[in-house]
Amino acid sequence: MERKIDKELRKVAVRSVIVTCFFLILHLLIFFVSAGRLDLYHAWFYFGVVFVNSLLNLAAQATFSPELLKQRLLIKREGSKLWDEVLMRACNITLMFVLPFIAGLDVGRFRWSSLSVYYVPLSFVLYIVGGSLTTRTMIENPHFEPTVRIQEERNHRVITTGPYQFVRHPGYLGGILSAVSIPFMIGSIFAIIPAGAYILLMIIRTWLEDNTLQKELNGYLEYTKHTRHRLFPGVW
Repeated sequence: MERKIDKELRKVAVRSVIVTCFFLILHLLIFFVSAGRLDLYHAWFYFGVVFVNSLLNLAAQATFSPELLKQRLLIKREGSKLWDEVLMRACNITLMFVLPFIAGLDVGRFRWSSLSVYYVPLSFVLYIVGGSLTTRTMIENPHFEPTVRIQEERNHRVITTGPYQFVRHPGYLGGILSAVSIPFMIGSIFAIIPAGAYILLMIIRTWLEDNTLQKELNGYLEYTKHTRHRLFPGVW
């Protein structure tokens, strides 16, 4: 039985790596085709960071939360909210496709802007902090699926430990921190526009998800009385 479980986990892990690499390569191709050149070292550094961070995230999920890794691969989840299906895809399209397209045009093809290399170390730290927070959230919360739904078949419960002690949606905060860092790591001022659109979409998504959980998830309303801020500590 244990061997069967190990074999299934390996299959899930391999599929996750393949899917992650596919989207990363697509992300990279959009940028460099848009840029029309390859000698953009800020960008290569950024894609290297994203690749390593993604693999570490998958390794952490496979080690500490393998069931979540499996659930996140599913294309269709029973009970997912339609509004979140739309917002989730809008967020992914903005960050994975629109941002690299605009950044490529900016720093490669037309050179509208060129941020100093001195922004890279700070943005790198910010990206790592955001990525680490997202990974920590996934490890802590076995219900951290891509879309909002009440997971009754998985004994859905409120998570109050780890980063959930400080804000109610720490995974989204991690995504926002990473998104803020990307334009500065690549060196594109104009990439701030899609990054800002992504952040706005995530704020809207947080608000709608939080309202849904307060109404539909047992114990969540009580949790909001102890952890008062949705997304930004001390602010909102």
